Amino acid sequence: MNITVLGATGMVGSRLVTEAVSRGHRVTAASRHPAGARSAAVLPVAVDAGAPAAQRDAALDAALGGADAALLAIRPAPGQEDSIAALTSAALDAAGRAGIPLLVIGGAGPLRSPRDPELLVIDDPDHVPAAWRAVAEASRTQLRTCHEHANGDWAYLSPPSLLEPGTRTGAYRRGTTTLLTDSDGTSRISAEDLAVAALDEIEHPGGERHFTVARSPAERPAR
Repeated sequence: MNITVLGATGMVGSRLVTEAVSRGHRVTAASRHPAGARSAAVLPVAVDAGAPAAQRDAALDAALGGADAALLAIRPAPGQEDSIAALTSAALDAAGRAGIPLLVIGGAGPLRSPRDPELLVIDDPDHVPAAWRAVAEASRTQLRTCHEHANGDWAYLSPPSLLEPGTRTGAYRRGTTTLLTDSDGTSRISAEDLAVAALDEIEHPGGERHFTVARSPAERPAR
């Protein structure tokens, strides 16, 4: 497949690129500051989400041209969380013009709390401390933007509460709209295994509009 990764130099985006290439896909790696040399498998391109709308949209159209699918993996800088709606809407617009599906790698905030189905994770201090609330609110806004957009060809992947660089095991659990936790209440996955789940979704869509993943029980550290 030809896959475009928007946000390709970020913590998640870079791992999406690596995972896609390892599966034999060709990747257009789009970011504000492209990194790496052009190769047969990866084409770095510049897309500045903060550029004027006409310039940004032209760059998005170029990055998605010829792609079979796109992944959006962006996180606004601290203090710029309000920008997520416009950036996500622009990506949905571009995917619609290209006629391809968009997988949005979002946040855990809009998931249901595992201890209370009426409580969102953003309002559960066990999983979202005060310092993370602005980021969690941005993810809730991002999912709302997707639901309200005219382009319906998207899916939204919410990671667990804790997402960080780690080891690629190739294993994970998949759920829908409720946060997945271990028996001790922790909720986590490595960015590498999140990329595995994302590429699995691109290759074989599961059909859910909003879903989540977490590390496999086999990957829990021994006590």
